[in-house]
Amino acid sequence: MRRVALLVLAAALVVLGGAGSAARQPGSGRPLALVAELDGIIHPISAEYLTSVIDQGDTAGADLVVFILRTPGGLLDSTQAIVSRMITSRAPVAVLVAPSGARAASAGFVITIAADIAAMAPGTHIGAAHPVSGTSQTMDETMSQKAASDTAAYVRSLAEARGRNVMLAEEAVLHSRAFTDREALEAMPPLIDLNARDVDDLLERLDGRTIKRFDGRTTVLRTDGAEIRRIEMSRRQAFLGAIAHPQVAYILMTLGILGLTVELWNPGAVLPGVAGGLCLLLAFFAFQILPVNTIGLLLILFGIALLILELKVPSFGALGVGGTVSLVVGSIMMTRNTVPGVDVGLGGIVPVALGLAAIFLFLGRLALAAQRRRPVTGSEGMLGEIGRARDPLEPGVPGYIDVHGEMWRAVSREPIAAGQRVRITAIEGLTLVVEPAALEGATP
Repeated sequence: MRRVALLVLAAALVVLGGAGSAARQPGSGRPLALVAELDGIIHPISAEYLTSVIDQGDTAGADLVVFILRTPGGLLDSTQAIVSRMITSRAPVAVLVAPSGARAASAGFVITIAADIAAMAPGTHIGAAHPVSGTSQTMDETMSQKAASDTAAYVRSLAEARGRNVMLAEEAVLHSRAFTDREALEAMPPLIDLNARDVDDLLERLDGRTIKRFDGRTTVLRTDGAEIRRIEMSRRQAFLGAIAHPQVAYILMTLGILGLTVELWNPGAVLPGVAGGLCLLLAFFAFQILPVNTIGLLLILFGIALLILELKVPSFGALGVGGTVSLVVGSIMMTRNTVPGVDVGLGGIVPVALGLAAIFLFLGRLALAAQRRRPVTGSEGMLGEIGRARDPLEPGVPGYIDVHGEMWRAVSREPIAAGQRVRITAIEGLTLVVEPAALEGATP
C-alpha cells in the first residue's frame, strides 16, 4: 500500500509539474508569440475570439500577441470590448493589416490605432471610420454629429495614448478619410509603427524594440527566434461567426419562411417544415447578434400577410403587388447598413424578395386549387359519377348499377329502365341513391 501511495504521489507531481510548465513565465526560454487571424466582420463572436486569444496569452505567459486583421468594419460595442481587453493585456498586442491588398476599415481602424504595435503590409489601407446607424435608420443631422463626435473623441484618446497622429485619426472618423500603408507610416507623427510583409517579418523587425504601453510603462520586445503559436477559432465560433453576417442571416430568414410556407400548403411533408424552422431559428440567432431594423422586419411580415390575402380576396393583383413591394422595401431596410461597412446589395435583395413572393403565390394558388377540386377517392368521390343501370329500378325497389367498373346496389325515387344512364346523388351505407342522368344533360 505504501508503494502504491508513493507511485500515485509521484504521478500527481508529474502532472502538476507539466501543468505548471504550460504557464510559461515571461523571459524563460524561447519567446512565445500567439497569432490570431480575423478575416470578417467585427461583431460579438469575433470579439469573443480575439479576447480569448489575449486570455490565452496571459495564461501562457506569451511575449507578444499578434492579430492579423482584414475587416470591412463592424459594431462599435464589439470594437470597444476588444480594445478594452487589448489595453489590459499583460503581453503587448500587435495588429498587422495583411496580406497585401487587405484593409482594416471602420472598426478595424480603431483596433489598429489602439494596438501597442500597429503594422501594415505593403499595399494595404486603413481608415474610413465614420459611424453610421447600425439599425439602417437614417440619423438626423444632430444625431449624426453626436455619434461622429463621440467616436472621434474615443479614437483621439487612443491615438494620443499610443503616440500616434491624433489629427489624422480624427479625420478618419469625421471625414471618412482612408490611408495607404505609406501614407500612414510617413505622416508626422505616423499613424502606424512599421511596415511588415507577414508575421515572420514583423517579429524580426520588432526584436529589441522598446514600446510604450497604454499605462505609460515601457517594454523591450524580445522576438528573435520566437515560437509562433497560431490560435484558430473554435468550431463553435467559426460556425456562429459565419451565421452572424447580414447576407447569411437574410438568406436563412428567406429559406425559413419558404420552408414553412411549403409545409403549410402541403401538411405532412415534414422535411420543408423542419428545414424551414431550423433556418428561422438560426436567422433569429443572427439577428440577436446583429442590430435589426424593426420596421423592416414588420414590413416583411406585412408583405407576407398581403400575399396570403391575395389568395383569399379577389383584388385583381393589388394585394399581391403591395405584398411584393413591402417584402422588397422591408428587406432593404432590415439588411442595409446592419453592420457598418457591410451592405447587402440590391442585386441580392430584389431577386430573393421577388422569388419568395412568386413561389409564395404559386404554391398558394396550387393549394387553393387542390382544396376546390372535387374529391376523387372515398365516398365523396362517388358523388356525381355516371353509371349504367343493370336492372330496372322502381321507386322503393332496389337494383344494381355498374359504376367505376364495379357493381353497386342502388335505389331511385324515379323509374329507371335497364341500361339507362344514372347519376349518383347520395350514398346510404353500401347503397347508392341515383337519378336518371338525362335529367341534367349528362353525357356518358
